[in-house]
Amino acid sequence: MNTFIKKLCSCWASTKIWRNVLLVVDGTKRHYLNLKKRIVSGVQPTGLIHLGNYLGAIKNWIRLQDTYETFFFIVDLHAITLPYDAQQLPRSTRDTAAIYLACGVDPSKASVFVQSHVRAHVELMWLLSSATPIGWLNRMIQFKEKSRKAGDENVGVALLTYPVLMAADILLYQSDFVPVGEDQKQHLELTRELAERVNYLYGGRKWKKLGGRGGSIFKVPEPLIPPAGARIMSLTDGLSKMSKSAPSDQSRINLLDSKDVIANKIKRCKTDSFPGMEFDNPERPECNNLLSIYQLVTGKTKQEVAEECRDMNWGTFKLVLTDALVDHLHPIQVRYEEIVSDASYLDGVLAEGARKAADVADVTVNNVYQAMGFLRR
Repeated sequence: MNTFIKKLCSCWASTKIWRNVLLVVDGTKRHYLNLKKRIVSGVQPTGLIHLGNYLGAIKNWIRLQDTYETFFFIVDLHAITLPYDAQQLPRSTRDTAAIYLACGVDPSKASVFVQSHVRAHVELMWLLSSATPIGWLNRMIQFKEKSRKAGDENVGVALLTYPVLMAADILLYQSDFVPVGEDQKQHLELTRELAERVNYLYGGRKWKKLGGRGGSIFKVPEPLIPPAGARIMSLTDGLSKMSKSAPSDQSRINLLDSKDVIANKIKRCKTDSFPGMEFDNPERPECNNLLSIYQLVTGKTKQEVAEECRDMNWGTFKLVLTDALVDHLHPIQVRYEEIVSDASYLDGVLAEGARKAADVADVTVNNVYQAMGFLRR
């Protein structure tokens, strides 16, 4: 046994995808055995899941679930930070979960659940709020932008404090890595700062004196940057990210769009007057975006796409791109219809995912209660 464990540790020591845990053999001998490191991520159920959500996040999850211990959830609590349709929220939540599974998220590999079904998210958010300086929240760029658009009378406190909930989402699961894009780095940095602050205020010897095990309360997560080219831009503006909140549906390809709708959107999308097709020309953001989409849905290399499309005109390329999108999304749409038609299957997946998530989250939140001095239940 000793030789076997030493070999395992030697093989895995250099990789970032394993974590060390204590293993007790025969009740006395202690060794270190490495297990998969942990990743958490989620998508809001507001609006329709579009190509940007899929290529920028969900498609990457499929690869990660084979290598890491993964928790993927529908962040319905974040969906109420701005005005929303309460009657539509349950359906949107189920649809988002079904799309996760249709895209290839495997519930036998990943825990798939609804955020509000694990109560520890809200509990930890409140506890973290007491340790979060208001100045940290006031500097959040997205709050400033969204509140400016909506107006003070239409903005609830939740829009200001939702980065604390996001921190709770991550820290609950003692996450090692969080997949983030450029626009989310600031929120992850706040999460890291908050973890370090709570560890300093309540961890170590202070926690041990209260009967805890001492040490750090939270693991400080690292960013996991998605592959280059995964940031998908609007079809109507190559300098703006594809977004659910954009007023025009023409700006995005939704995963459940029909063949005719996809063809119409690609036909009408913004182009330029340059000849041929090329990557990385700063004067041609739309061209770069559409070539990147084609590359990602076909699985071809950047060089292969550049050579294939170099001499195409816009009319020819749009037809090629439309066919590629339809071919790629069709199996997802078929699988989605199968999943939503079997309510018991989807309910079972979400219930099991919430149970697994709660097993981990409850340990963390109970430790925080203890470290912060609450009377034990």
